[in-house]
Amino acid sequence: MQMGRIKIFLLMMIVSLLQADVWNNPHSKKKSASNTLFSSFSLPPKRLDPVVSYNANEWAFIGQIYEPPLQYNYLQRPYTLEPLTLMEMPTIRYLNKEREEVDENDKSVAFTEYRLDLRKDVMYQNHPAFAKDEKGDLLYAALSQEDLEKIETLDDFPKKGTRHLLAADYAYAIKRMGVRQNHSPVLDTMQTYIVGLKSYSSAITKIAKKKKAKREVLDLRAYDIAGVKVVDDYTLVIEIHGKYPQFLYWLTMNFFAPIPWEADIFYQQQGLVAKNLTLNWYPVGTGAYYLAENNPNKQMRLVKNPNFHDEIYPGSDHNDSGKKLPFIDEIIYALEKESIPLWNKFLQGYYDASGISSEAFDQAVQISSSGTMGLSEEMQKKGISLIGSVQPSIYYMAFNMVDPIVGGYTESARKLRQAISIAIDQEEYITIFMNERGIAAQGVIPPGIFGYEEGEEGTNSVVYDWVDGKRVRKSLAFAKQLLAEAGYPNGVSKKTGKPLKLHYDTTATGPDDRALMDWYRKQFDSLGIQLVIRATDYNRFQDKVRKGKTQLFSWGWNADYPDPENFLFLLYGGNASIDTNGVGINSSNYKNPVFDTLFEKMKTMKNTPERMEIIRQMVNISREDAPWVWGIHPKSLALSHAWYRNVIPNAMANNTLKYKRIDAALRVEKQKKWNQPAVMPLFIMVLFLVIMAFSLRRIYRNRQNRVIFQEEGRC
Repeated sequence: MQMGRIKIFLLMMIVSLLQADVWNNPHSKKKSASNTLFSSFSLPPKRLDPVVSYNANEWAFIGQIYEPPLQYNYLQRPYTLEPLTLMEMPTIRYLNKEREEVDENDKSVAFTEYRLDLRKDVMYQNHPAFAKDEKGDLLYAALSQEDLEKIETLDDFPKKGTRHLLAADYAYAIKRMGVRQNHSPVLDTMQTYIVGLKSYSSAITKIAKKKKAKREVLDLRAYDIAGVKVVDDYTLVIEIHGKYPQFLYWLTMNFFAPIPWEADIFYQQQGLVAKNLTLNWYPVGTGAYYLAENNPNKQMRLVKNPNFHDEIYPGSDHNDSGKKLPFIDEIIYALEKESIPLWNKFLQGYYDASGISSEAFDQAVQISSSGTMGLSEEMQKKGISLIGSVQPSIYYMAFNMVDPIVGGYTESARKLRQAISIAIDQEEYITIFMNERGIAAQGVIPPGIFGYEEGEEGTNSVVYDWVDGKRVRKSLAFAKQLLAEAGYPNGVSKKTGKPLKLHYDTTATGPDDRALMDWYRKQFDSLGIQLVIRATDYNRFQDKVRKGKTQLFSWGWNADYPDPENFLFLLYGGNASIDTNGVGINSSNYKNPVFDTLFEKMKTMKNTPERMEIIRQMVNISREDAPWVWGIHPKSLALSHAWYRNVIPNAMANNTLKYKRIDAALRVEKQKKWNQPAVMPLFIMVLFLVIMAFSLRRIYRNRQNRVIFQEEGRC
C-alpha cells in the first residue's frame, strides 16, 4: 500500500516538473504574454518637470508623456521637423521695428512672429487636477488636512478628469520658464530671443519670492509676457527678436511642453509637496503614455494614455504605415544598477533590448580584419539585431587659444597644433578604447547635420591625405617636420634649448583612466613632447576651463538641435569663455575674425547651397587654425530581440516609444526555449529524499515492532 502511494506521488511530481513554465522569469506569465515592453534604468530620474529637466535619463520618460508643438519625423533623414499638436507647421512672419511685415531677407527685420494653430482633438491624461464638482469648480485645488490624511498617491483620489489642450497651456509653460525659482536651464538663452521674457522674468521672480514667503499659491494666469500672446483657445503667437530659424528646433523640446494651470495649482499645495506629490514626480501630459508608477528604487511604469489623440505611423512603404499609434500598451522599467545582471536577463529574453557594455562587447560583437562590425555567432543564432548609428556629437581635445605656447594665430603656433593633431592617432584611440564605436572627426560638424560632407570633400586635408579613395592619416615624419617648422625640432625649443613640456588638464583620476593617460603620453612622446597630466575634480576642472587657465583639455558636445549653428557656435569668438565670465561655450577661446563674420551671416540662414558654401569656408578655416584636435564622433550600438520591432535610431527624437511594437507570443516562445529548467537533478534529489524517507520509515517501524515484541515476550 505504501509503495503504491509513493509511486503515485513520484508520478505526480514528474508530471508537475514537465509541465512547469519558465522558473526564472522575473515577470509573471501573464505579463510576459501581454503587450508590454520590458526595459531598465540605472540612474533614477530626479526631475520630471519639463521646464527643469535637461538629462537624457529623464527625457527618456517625459518625452513619452509631454508633447511640445513640434516633433522630428521618426523615419526621415536628415532630421525633419513636423507638427505634433499643431494643425500645420508654424506660420512665420518677419516684422520691422514698427511691427510692419517685411520680406525675410530685408535688412529691417527686427522681429520674427511664429503663429501656432493647435489641433482641437488633443486631450490630457486623466488626472485629479482636472476633477470638478457639480458647479464646475475644481475638486482638489484646496485640500483640507482631513483630505490629505487619506492621500498617499494619486490613486487615492476618488475622481479624475481631463480636458482639451489649449494655447494658454503653452503660454503657461513659458511663464513657468521665466520664474527663476524653477531653475530652468534654458531661461538665459530664451530670454535673449522671446520678446518680453527678460523683463517678465525679473518681475515674476520677485513676486514668486513674496508669494512663497506668505505660503500663497502663484497663479501665472494673472501675468503676461509681451511676446507670448494667446489669440484664442487654439492659437498662440510667439514673437522673438530678430531672425533665429533654430527657434523651430526649440519647439520640439520638453521645455516648451504644455503645462495646464490646474496641474500647477494642484501641485503647489504644501500638503502634497510634503508627500512628494509634485510635478517633478508625477507629470501631467497629453502624450501617448502616462506615468502610472514612480518607484525609482524598484521600477517605473508607463501606461498607454486612453485619451491620446489620433496619430499614425509615418511613411507609406512600411507594414505599420498608416496604423494608429501607440502600439505598445505598457512599458515597465526595472532598476538595474549592475550591467552583468542586466545583460544576462537580456540574453534570457527578459529584457527586450540592451546596450552593449564593455564587459559584454566581445560576446555580442565581432570585428572583421577590415574593421567591419557585426554580430557574434551566438547573437545571430538568437535572432538578435544590432542597431548602430553615429551620434550627432563630438568629443575633442582643445587647445587654449590664449595660452602663450599652444595658443595664438602665428604660423608657428598653427604648425605646432597641426603636428599634434596628426600625431594623436584617433583611429587607434577608437580601436583601443571604444571597441570601434566611433569615427574620426574631420571637423566640428558630425554626420547627419547639414554641412557635414563625406568623401574627399569632407576630409581634413591638414591631418589626412586622400589616397586611392580612402583617408590616410599623414605620417609621423610629416608631423615632426611641421613641429620643426614651428620652432621645436625633435620637441626641443629653438629659443630656450629645452624640451617642450605641455600640460593636459583632466578629471580622469581613477585606476581605469591610467591606460588612457599613458596612451596620450605616448602620442606626444612620439613627437618628443613631454605631456604632464594634471588631474583634478570636476568642479576645479570646470573653473580652470572657464577662466582660461589650461593648455590642453578634452571636452564634448551633444546636439541640442540638428543644425550646424549648434556646433559652429562652439568656435564663435563671441562665445569665448574668458570674455563671458565662463558662460560662453567656446571653451578653447578661439577667435578668428573671418570665421566670426561668416558665422554671423550663416547662423540665421536656411539650408541652401549658399549656406553650404559658407559652412565649407568656416570648416576649412578652423581646420587650418586647428584650435582642436578634432577627436571623434561616437557611435551608439544597441541590441534588440526579434520580437521588438520598428526600432530605428533617431538621436534627436525623445518620444519614440509610440512607434515601436512587441510580438509577445514570439517572446514567450523564445523565453521557454532559452530557459528550459534542468529538471533531472531536481528529480533525482526528490527521488533520493523520498527513498530516504521511506527507508527511515521502515527502519522506524521495524524498531517499534521489535520493542513491542520484546515487551510482549516479558509479559
